[in-house]
Amino acid sequence: MIEKGNKVGVWEYFAYTRDGRQVTVQKYDHTAKKLVFFRPVEDIMYDVQLQPGEWSRARVDQPPLFVGGDPALASYTTKLVYPTAAQDRKLQGKVLISFMIDTLGQASGHKVLMSVGGGCDEEAMRVCRTIPQQWIPARKDGRAVPVVYELPFTFKMQTVAQ
Repeated sequence: MIEKGNKVGVWEYFAYTRDGRQVTVQKYDHTAKKLVFFRPVEDIMYDVQLQPGEWSRARVDQPPLFVGGDPALASYTTKLVYPTAAQDRKLQGKVLISFMIDTLGQASGHKVLMSVGGGCDEEAMRVCRTIPQQWIPARKDGRAVPVVYELPFTFKMQTVAQ
């Protein structure tokens, strides 16, 4: 449901498995601003701040999630504009941006970890900063913890079939 332009109640978000089945990946209560359910996807290690100023590599009980899952996140990340300078130089590859997601789900400290050049890094950073602050923080041992999240942006030239 939507009231006065805002989502309310529990919303279910879906994605497709590799074999084409549609599955629920997330249930989020927009009224209470609480995650009700998430489908674990991968076992990933994160840089986690377990104590103030103390960062270590660890597994989390719940990874940081974007409200609405990957399809909702993709509605922002697919707005890349391939820089003309990179196209002219036939530069392709992956730009990897890292940022911290704090215990309130706020992203900050964006950095380029892997570079392509030709304006691609700046474009990936621009798009990354347009993503709304709708992150669900990671949880470890029953509490929200700050983590470093890595988001890839792929720049690939389109080949024309002849």
